Amino acid sequence: MIASLENKINLGQPLDRDEALYLLTEADLLEVGKLADGVRRRRHPERRVSFVVDRNVNYTNVCTVQCKFCAFYRDETHPDAYVLTYTEIFSKVKELVAHGGTQLLMQGGLHPDLKIDWFEDLFRQLRHRFPSVQIHSLSPAEIVHIAKLSGVSMVECLDRLHLAGLQSLPGGGAEILVDSVRQEISPNKIGWQEWAAVMREAHHIGMPTTATMMFGAREKPKDIVEHLFRLRELQAESGGFTAFIPWSYQPGNTALGGEQASGIEYLKVLALSRVVLDNVPNIQASWVTQGARMAQVALYFGANDLGGTMLEENVVAAAGVDFRLNQDEIIALAKSAGFQPVRRTTTYESLEVY
Repeated sequence: MIASLENKINLGQPLDRDEALYLLTEADLLEVGKLADGVRRRRHPERRVSFVVDRNVNYTNVCTVQCKFCAFYRDETHPDAYVLTYTEIFSKVKELVAHGGTQLLMQGGLHPDLKIDWFEDLFRQLRHRFPSVQIHSLSPAEIVHIAKLSGVSMVECLDRLHLAGLQSLPGGGAEILVDSVRQEISPNKIGWQEWAAVMREAHHIGMPTTATMMFGAREKPKDIVEHLFRLRELQAESGGFTAFIPWSYQPGNTALGGEQASGIEYLKVLALSRVVLDNVPNIQASWVTQGARMAQVALYFGANDLGGTMLEENVVAAAGVDFRLNQDEIIALAKSAGFQPVRRTTTYESLEVY
């Protein structure tokens, strides 16, 4: 079976769902890893590993959705609830620029009072003050929430935010793109088709996006496969995904609880994503949730990117996971794994080779 699938992949023929499910549930980890590494080497033969210097700014932790897997959100009346002022956000971005940063990933909870004008004004000021920083911010769930709160359509909301300075959209809030799973772990969040509709519209107006997957909560293997194929089909339609980032659910301090996926499970899902998503150019290793050593191994299981330096990260840290890597450490990590590190932009243009 593996030999026939390898031949199919080498011929550039896409796998079907049953074949992908076989790789996930029955094939040996190293066999799947070898297939993924072969795809990676063909797509990125220069043995380079990219990363971006960025910062995650969580503008608020107030959220009306209250997903069961999230340890970060707070109710509006909670003593730890906050909304950052523009001045506080500008200070954080100024520090990012001082570190040579080029990407601002700004996300928060679905706040009941922050309407579109708050974001438009913020993005305009950020573009004026920090023109070298790409605003790679918000998520489909935030876009839909802001639109409803502001009494405008999702399309108008995205258009206006784009005009104000939003340049690209992260793939957050995807979790598993199967509504039965979403109903169990995040019943108040948008369904998978709404998530896809936002991405489709972003691609339509020229905004690149990433795609993500959080696995290891309550989904079944067939749901992971379905998630990947729905992304592949959306990419074939609209073509705007620059990268895919899978990570494992972090159960600490969450209402959902449970166990964390093993490193073996992470590597197998990562490798499968490289094989299935043959039309998505980049696969990112999640050192934020897996740690530096696992990220190195991931570079031989299909990943070609180490994500961002994340000068600040609060959401995963709220679940008790606090892996930190600065730029020098990411460069050393890539080199010691046998790759040439490259600092990149949000859209994967090379800025500096080390």
